[in-house]
Amino acid sequence: MIAYKITITGRVQGVSFRLSTKAVADQLGVKGFVKNQTDGSVYIEAEAEDIYMQEFLNWCKQGPDEALVQNIAIEAIEIKMHQNFNILKKAIH
Repeated sequence: MIAYKITITGRVQGVSFRLSTKAVADQLGVKGFVKNQTDGSVYIEAEAEDIYMQEFLNWCKQGPDEALVQNIAIEAIEIKMHQNFNILKKAIH
């Protein structure tokens, strides 16, 4: 099991990025959450088995069809044992 915090910048808000991220995470068994940030980026905390995490990260580098990912920052974090994958509605600072 591995966990990352992922920050994605570019045209990533208003393009169903969070909803698409949840759908992909649910398909792959990735747990955690996704939320929009006030700076226009998308923030994700994700944990999964390594093989599924790699597929998830590959998807994050592209995002949904309408998105234009310019940068993705990935940093390993402590596993928090999330029970599912959620979309958070409000940015938390």
